[in-house]
Amino acid sequence: MATLGILGNHDYGKNWAQGSVAQHIKNILENQGVQMLRNEQVEVHGLQIAGADDLWAKQWDIQKTFSRYDFDGPGVVLCHNPDACDLPGWGAYRGYVLAGHTHGGQCKAPFLEAPILPVKNKKYSCGDIEVDDKKRVYINRALGCSWPIRFNVRPEITVFTLVRA
Repeated sequence: MATLGILGNHDYGKNWAQGSVAQHIKNILENQGVQMLRNEQVEVHGLQIAGADDLWAKQWDIQKTFSRYDFDGPGVVLCHNPDACDLPGWGAYRGYVLAGHTHGGQCKAPFLEAPILPVKNKKYSCGDIEVDDKKRVYINRALGCSWPIRFNVRPEITVFTLVRA
């Protein structure tokens, strides 16, 4: 069993540029038993879990993240901002990317798309989305919010049950 995490843009403080704030948050979490992944990967019971650092904080480095990754083995990637899925460097990665960042748009009218999403690729709102023929992204709506309001976008904790193939 393992508890793993990655940092997001707000973990880097004002303008997502305060590395000391991110380091402080990382230290607090690790003191509570959360192993924080910053452009690195670990193996847990035969499953590779790669954690990419934050894109907006300019810490995202997928080459470093995959430096020891076995693309023929089972694995998953944690990556806060789903826009990173559209950037080059994923190479032979096939599988799921678990992301957040969007909060599902926080507010949306029924049957319409969320009008405000903090991503370039507006298909990255929430849920299970095909990125390309090799990878999919699951975007969690999360519990928090950028603004203290939610409408028609319920908070979410996702539980994945993994089974050996």
